[in-house]
Amino acid sequence: MASAKRDYYEVLGVERSVSPEELKKAYRKLAIKYHPDKNPGDKAAEEKFKELGEAYEALSDPQKRAAYDQYGHQAFDPRMRAGGGRPGGGGGGGAGGFHDPFDVFREVFGGGRGGDIFESFFGGGGGGGEAADPTGPARGSDLRYDMEITLEEAATGAEKQITVQKPAVCETCSGSGAEKGSKRVRCQQCAGRGRVVMSRGIFSIQQTCPRCEGAGETIEKPCKSCGGDGRVNKAATITLRIPAGVDTGTRLRSNGNGEAGQRGGSAGDLYVVLHVAEHDVFKRDGDDLHCSVPVSFSQAALGADVDVPTLTGKAQIRIPAGTQTGTTFRLKGRGVKNVQGYAQGDLLVTVTVEVPTKLNAAQRAKLEEFAHLCDDSVHPQGRGFFEKAKAFFS
Repeated sequence: MASAKRDYYEVLGVERSVSPEELKKAYRKLAIKYHPDKNPGDKAAEEKFKELGEAYEALSDPQKRAAYDQYGHQAFDPRMRAGGGRPGGGGGGGAGGFHDPFDVFREVFGGGRGGDIFESFFGGGGGGGEAADPTGPARGSDLRYDMEITLEEAATGAEKQITVQKPAVCETCSGSGAEKGSKRVRCQQCAGRGRVVMSRGIFSIQQTCPRCEGAGETIEKPCKSCGGDGRVNKAATITLRIPAGVDTGTRLRSNGNGEAGQRGGSAGDLYVVLHVAEHDVFKRDGDDLHCSVPVSFSQAALGADVDVPTLTGKAQIRIPAGTQTGTTFRLKGRGVKNVQGYAQGDLLVTVTVEVPTKLNAAQRAKLEEFAHLCDDSVHPQGRGFFEKAKAFFS
């Protein structure tokens, strides 16, 4: 028996009242930690990464989150639809969600396992009516690929190549699934009806014929290359253009680069989900960037021009005399370009004043001389503090 699903909020380590922005930050942090590229061969990390993706898919969508808050995991059970939108209604099928741990994820849209949870997000079912006739064209399934990129690539855009293993049209039979000269014949198991009746005790259940998969026909001599499926697994190299301004959770759609269709059906699409790696210097907040720059005691006291890093090189800011630790300076337009084409974000530089350490004798003497020359006017913050706290020292 499969183990029970954990609460999605527990999976992401957040409270049920979490804001969308905090939810996104929590997911980003954990997704980077458990990403398969950082944990090669670690099955536990793969499962955790899959679980995180499923939880975030549900809670990042306001409608799905509302349904989950009301019904829990049953909100994504296909039986809810069969039962009139209530958990526990009639019908079969499993719960929605991801089914593979990383890289390419098959997502079955428009019916079948996992379809319901993705339908509203990707704009409806995967077939557009193509597979209504079981003997007619069937659209290929959509695929998902998780990609980690750097903050620089996210900010300026990039062109990347990815390799995906996926079903492609069989060249031997041109996708028909049949050997040359072979024809389709009536299925012997269901007598051409496409459905069979299974008896279980006093109940009789009608279900799709497992031999012909509901088509009512089978191939007389299946193609030896593809086994009658009309498709074979192949590696495909795809060039992907990443626009400037993307962030963790951004989904890029590559039309027609999913699985090949069957019986002449169109190919599915490829959805690439981006994960931006943490940066050693910068922290991102929307389109703005934050960084902390250390300055010396003398620079802060006397004022100075200080070089600061940016994503495209270095810039210079003027530190006024008397600058205190925690003072923040804003560099307009030095942040991340907005993905929707709006104004570019800013770079916010926070100053940290370093206290001198390991002074030699001459340095110590000069600093002691400076201390003797100081009065309350030199340290206005200290004077104000002690005036407020003088009752505690009396």
